[in-house]
Amino acid sequence: MNFIIGRKPVLEAVKSGVELEQIYIAFGQKGDILHTIKKIAKENNVKISEVNQQKLNSIAKSDNNQGIVAVRKIYKEIILNEIINKTKKIKNPLLLILDTIQDPHNLGAILRTAECAGVNGIIISTHNSAPITPTVEKISVGALSHLDICLVSNINNAIKILKENGFWIVGTSLATDKFYSEIDYDIPLGVVIGNEEKGIRDLIAKNCDFLVKIPMKGKIQSLNVSVATGVLLFEILRKRNC
Repeated sequence: MNFIIGRKPVLEAVKSGVELEQIYIAFGQKGDILHTIKKIAKENNVKISEVNQQKLNSIAKSDNNQGIVAVRKIYKEIILNEIINKTKKIKNPLLLILDTIQDPHNLGAILRTAECAGVNGIIISTHNSAPITPTVEKISVGALSHLDICLVSNINNAIKILKENGFWIVGTSLATDKFYSEIDYDIPLGVVIGNEEKGIRDLIAKNCDFLVKIPMKGKIQSLNVSVATGVLLFEILRKRNC
């Protein structure tokens, strides 16, 4: 089963029309968010059950659930061509390509940032990557419900297809001399974010049109991958808005 845990993630799920099998709420839970969830769920014929907190913890396999758990129907992947077709009417679409992000907390934080930045689709490598789990869902604070996500076995093949459809690919690398603020982002764009420790793989870096880095002033020469993703995505937004 695929669980959505926590009040805000469940709220975002019901608001965005995610297909849910059932919602479990602990006895005695109250609040505006829960009232809204119940109202929307009832309108969409989603079954709601009230259970004791111990039962809820057992369902969620966690006691950190804010008194609510939703059971989502089987996760539906979107294929790459669907993402490309959906972006054809957008002037300069922005896709995020995640190469072997292994920490579920990082993945959830990246998805949250991507949704806030208006990213039009996420491409995730299945090789050595964190799966989308209830933990990822919770850390994303419901962003997962609003994102088009494509899982691919070969990032390089995905990049090739994107290029054939007019996308330019920007990768992040500490080895480059070009700063992230020096690129013109007013183009259809795919942004590659690499592994927490190793960065993007060499062959993927070679297939990027541009490699950029974030300048560092301190002694530690790297940012957390989710923070770096946010810095880059919002620089793209800043430049495009200007």
